[in-house]
Amino acid sequence: MESRVGPGAREAVFAQLADAGRAEQVAQRLTDGIVLGVLDPGERLPSEPELARRFGVALITVREGLGILREAGLVETRRGRDGGSFVVHDDAEHRTIITARLRALAQVELSDMAVYFGAILAGVAERAAERASDADAERLTAWLDAADFSTAAAARTNQGGFFLELAVLSQSARLVREQIRLQAEFGPLLLLGLGDDHERLEASAVNRRIVRAVAAGRPGKAREAAGALVESLATYLLQAKARVERGGGLDEH
Repeated sequence: MESRVGPGAREAVFAQLADAGRAEQVAQRLTDGIVLGVLDPGERLPSEPELARRFGVALITVREGLGILREAGLVETRRGRDGGSFVVHDDAEHRTIITARLRALAQVELSDMAVYFGAILAGVAERAAERASDADAERLTAWLDAADFSTAAAARTNQGGFFLELAVLSQSARLVREQIRLQAEFGPLLLLGLGDDHERLEASAVNRRIVRAVAAGRPGKAREAAGALVESLATYLLQAKARVERGGGLDEH
């Protein structure tokens, strides 16, 4: 499937790191990009010098970060003229990564992160409804019309893309930066619920509500719908956390 992720999502993956010099941060950022579907299976990553430049870290730090990903089975490095580091992620690996991260975070941490994500997205939606032109709203509608929510992987990719498209329409550089940061940090966990058929249908329907509110210039309605979407996804996430803590799987009921 050809990726429909806009440039904002890729910017989130390759933005400079806040705490340069940590290979684990390089590995985590690229892992988030793989899990979110921003980096496609089989895709060749930028060269090591280019990654070092984008992340603002030393070349050795990038090499160590890629080594972590190779050990996790998420990338492979090929030699020769057409060589480089390539994504080899599949859905089974996605579930393994998410399960490990859920075990590492306390329930209260997940809840707090969801609340903050919801507050930022609500602000993004509100500002978009206040500031988007008719042409902006038409483009957002067309983007969503073409988005694929038929599978978990496609829904994760397109939901993340929709959040970023909405952030751009807010015309707030600060909100865009914060949405990008949060999505890279928390997006893979929050979008876990899109593996559930009902959650995908619900998210798609709420996205439509947000777009209609933006097109109608109704900031309160846009804010309300964005908050409801994050609340639903967060509820699924916290339930999954509880299942993992009991020794079960991500989506057992």
